[in-house]
Amino acid sequence: MDKLRVCVIDDEPIANQLICSYVERTPFLELVGSYASAQDAVKAILTEDVDLVFMDIQMPQLNGMEFSKIMPAHTKAIFTTAFDQYAIQAFKVGALDYLLKPISYEEFFTSANRALAWTQAARNPAASTSRRNHLIVKSEYKLIQIPFEEILFVEGLKDYVKIYLTQDQKSIMTLMSMRLLERYLPSTMFMRIHRSYIVNLNHVRLIERNRVVFGTHNLPISESYKQQFQDYIMARTVAGPGMEEE
Repeated sequence: MDKLRVCVIDDEPIANQLICSYVERTPFLELVGSYASAQDAVKAILTEDVDLVFMDIQMPQLNGMEFSKIMPAHTKAIFTTAFDQYAIQAFKVGALDYLLKPISYEEFFTSANRALAWTQAARNPAASTSRRNHLIVKSEYKLIQIPFEEILFVEGLKDYVKIYLTQDQKSIMTLMSMRLLERYLPSTMFMRIHRSYIVNLNHVRLIERNRVVFGTHNLPISESYKQQFQDYIMARTVAGPGMEEE
């Protein structure tokens, strides 16, 4: 397994050293640089092949949010901060996670593992998703494992996603973008039918008036995703005598 190349950026020496020690004790991470400011790290991030950056938000000259916007697309950020008010903004700039100080190794490892899964999915989506059969999300300060087969559909709600489950289980809300979640879901099982909806194709039982129906939920199929969804349905539709295509 290839290691993720990691940089740590934090102007607090103790916090910086702690995260560096966590990186060094994690088998699938490789520490390639430690910096006291984002400005000091610019050259390394832009010229070296860095996969992941653990960084504080409130730093002098160039803060973490600003720095994340100039990082290469393949370099992902995990914010490590003492302030919780930046969480939504962090996910808007594409951060993989948001850890509140003080950070335990268990929290760090879970977050690093999420970064590893994301990287593997980005490099080889088909192979990565075929090996996994579940999703792990943060909700109400807990980590929840959700088997793919138990997901009915996902609804995007601005900065959050709401995951609806089978067997009348309680839905789960998590701070994440639809784009990021879509990377974790196997394309052989899930399909986006609307900017706000992703459905589990294995659970689609009724399609009516350009809507996918799950009990009392009627999910619209938008024009942007209509052709792909129709192609999937028509390839699996058996047309008997007397049946006509609408």
